Amino acid sequence: MILREWRARARPEGADAYEAHFRAEVGSALASVEGFRGGYLARRLFGDEVELVVLTTWESLAAVRDFAGPDPVRAVIQPAARRVLSAYDDEVRHYEIVATVDAP
Repeated sequence: MILREWRARARPEGADAYEAHFRAEVGSALASVEGFRGGYLARRLFGDEVELVVLTTWESLAAVRDFAGPDPVRAVIQPAARRVLSAYDDEVRHYEIVATVDAP
């Protein structure tokens, strides 16, 4: 399994707008890709901005390519997201999940 990580920053109102975009657009787009296993949007205050972290899980790097295209390291950022973010990673990081722990 693959974990894909992407980070961005926004003013608080931009972070709220990105959260709405993530819920309305990103979630349904990801859910339609075979091999997508789940995702999270996390946020924290970072000075006078909000740091956003998107973590998604994928069956394989091939599934990531089905979503991201032939260069899976390039971030997929829709124009609506670009408008509300003050900074964002152009590249993502991929990790192989090697162990998990389930809650009791």
